[in-house]
Amino acid sequence: MQPKNRADGTYDIVVRDTSSVRAYVKSGQPYVWTTAAAIAVSIIVTLALLGLTMVRGAAHFWPADLVLASYQEPGEAAQPVLAEIRSQEDVTRARLKNAGLPVDESREVYTRLLLKIGNRDIGGVDFRYVLSDWLVGRSLPEDATVWEREEWGNLHGFLTSVSVDGNLVKGPEAWGAYQKAQKRANELREDIHRIESGKIGTINFSIEKLRLAERRLELDGLNRIDSPERFLELERKRQVLDARYEELNQERGALYQQLQRDSVTVRTVDGSERTYPLSKLIAGWRPNEMGVPGKVGFWFHKLWEFISEDPREANTEGGIFPAIFGTVMMVLLMSVFVTPFGILAALYLREYAKQGTTTRVIRIAVNNLAGVPSIVYGMFGLGFFVYFLGGNLDRLFYPEAAPAPVFGTPGILWSSLTLAILTLPVVIVATEEGLARIPRSLREASLALGATKAETLWRVVLPMASPAMMTGLILAIARAAGEVAPLMLVGVVKLAPSLPLDGNFPFLHLERKFMHLGFHIYDVGFQSPNVEAARPLVYATSFLLVLVVILLNVFAIMIRNRLRERYKALDH
Repeated sequence: MQPKNRADGTYDIVVRDTSSVRAYVKSGQPYVWTTAAAIAVSIIVTLALLGLTMVRGAAHFWPADLVLASYQEPGEAAQPVLAEIRSQEDVTRARLKNAGLPVDESREVYTRLLLKIGNRDIGGVDFRYVLSDWLVGRSLPEDATVWEREEWGNLHGFLTSVSVDGNLVKGPEAWGAYQKAQKRANELREDIHRIESGKIGTINFSIEKLRLAERRLELDGLNRIDSPERFLELERKRQVLDARYEELNQERGALYQQLQRDSVTVRTVDGSERTYPLSKLIAGWRPNEMGVPGKVGFWFHKLWEFISEDPREANTEGGIFPAIFGTVMMVLLMSVFVTPFGILAALYLREYAKQGTTTRVIRIAVNNLAGVPSIVYGMFGLGFFVYFLGGNLDRLFYPEAAPAPVFGTPGILWSSLTLAILTLPVVIVATEEGLARIPRSLREASLALGATKAETLWRVVLPMASPAMMTGLILAIARAAGEVAPLMLVGVVKLAPSLPLDGNFPFLHLERKFMHLGFHIYDVGFQSPNVEAARPLVYATSFLLVLVVILLNVFAIMIRNRLRERYKALDH
């Protein structure tokens, strides 16, 4: 009740019924709506962030128009410019004035453009900021061309002539002749790569194996005088490999000569002409004469190259296939390691261990391990797995490789084991929760039918708890795929010369270092010498990492749902 003062000085008593409000609060509906609103906001923010990342990354592969213009600051000579307009932003007069630029005092805001001018080997930079008002006389010449190069980034200019098999082609036919010659040059480059990384790489791998085998014989106390037959057999194998290497080297040299034969002459925007061999060029295109369908097709082509090729130019050009491969393989190996150990630990704690103070302490320790910083696990992995375990393995099984380490150096095996320990508490807790949900009556029924405890666990309990196990594995995958700090200590590198999986026995080389999408993002975003060129790649790689994590989780969720449907009847 609450008194209310009237105009004549008397009071009315107002009675408010709060029973309905209390009942509404007690029903829990406000908390349900609050939780739903929080989840909705989280989903919207996440989707917005992913959308921004996708758009910023996808724009990198779109063939932007080449603008031919003249840039002239007040009081300075005009400079010809042939560039892509990558972005624009508003800047204040005070900011430009602090930079020493002449500005109009009556104007508060200017538009600044980020231009990709290319030709880094000529001008020293790829990108340049200019004011839009001072970029005049803009046009879009159809013959303006962009060339992607092995080094020095993109080249902007106009095609003057093409030298094909010693014949000089000029005029309108030059562009068609260049496209054919570039296609042939790319095929020759692929043939050379197959010879170098495939056939010659296999021969080098076999020669190294022979060297280690010979060193092993020497460590065993044998020599060429007392046991000549074993050394002669190794020598004969080496001679065969050397002869095959010489054949491949001659074949490679002939391909290199063909690759160096053709060239193009390019006129840059400043009027000078330069000649480039096609061996240094990867592709050329004229964005101003492309229609929308042509640009869409080009976008998909460049996106596929980004996914399927190796990186170049300090990871600011080319693709990220080794990083994708390394990330997926590391997560799969981590899953293989963490799943059985996590399940066995949960089985012991829930089914075999005596429930008491010791068990409670162990559970508390497991829960606390989930909160340990990941870099601590990296230090543990470096000290225990790499130096102690790997070093002892080298001394016991690979003494012939000394002083070069085999397993006593960071590699994908130690990275997977380190992340397996990092995610082990998640799998243990999720599996224990699943085991606790299995009714005791099912266990007793199985035992009453004559099954042993081990058979009951294997045939009844574990199958019904498998969805919870998959939930733990899903959480472990989501945690491990994005970790970077521990991997920097136990196996990940900026650029791996070869994949951990190849055609050389034993095919899966667990001792090798590898690339990772998370570390690739860090390296490109913070260690790149060309910041503006690396920025869109950071967005593209970040979105791809999220996509890889989502795909791995979707695959695990599909397996969990199938298991849940299979054992739903038993659960009820």
